[in-house]
Amino acid sequence: MTGDVTVISGPSGVGKGTVVRALASAHPQVWVSISATTRPPRVGERDGVDYFFIDDAAFDELIANDGLLEWATVHRSARYGTPAAPVEAAVAAGRRVILEIELQGARQVRDRLPGARYVFLAPPSDEALRDRLTGRGTETPDQVARRMETAAIELAARNEFDHIVVNDDLGQAVAELVELLGL
Repeated sequence: MTGDVTVISGPSGVGKGTVVRALASAHPQVWVSISATTRPPRVGERDGVDYFFIDDAAFDELIANDGLLEWATVHRSARYGTPAAPVEAAVAAGRRVILEIELQGARQVRDRLPGARYVFLAPPSDEALRDRLTGRGTETPDQVARRMETAAIELAARNEFDHIVVNDDLGQAVAELVELLGL
């Protein structure tokens, strides 16, 4: 696969989705991959728009048929993965492709797409990350604690990435990505 692929990763709650949506809204030529997940939808999420919500059997079938570019079990609960065919089609069509994925997935994609650009989206502080996770009201205190444990591991891996963008200010984070992508 050749083309312009950017992988954006970072801990849960850092604002990956918000930053990527803002980038895509300002630059519609960017194609954002939609991940598949086995977790249930959160309030307001739509199948085929935010994620492809599938059951474990369908996820297992994608794995068995090499239908995922990457996949991982996240926060010891749900599985997430990037369907390979739509990404390959977008790259073949010459599109700017963004993959918004977790650390485990980014590592797998690096093995398959060593020429891609890898960006780590970091929080301004651990406290800010905890506040964001708590403030969105989608996780229990135990889930927030697990996500913070996972975040510590992910933050320690930030130097595996080509670029680090701190998401302290949405506009600034998007502007940095626009510059990195040459948009």
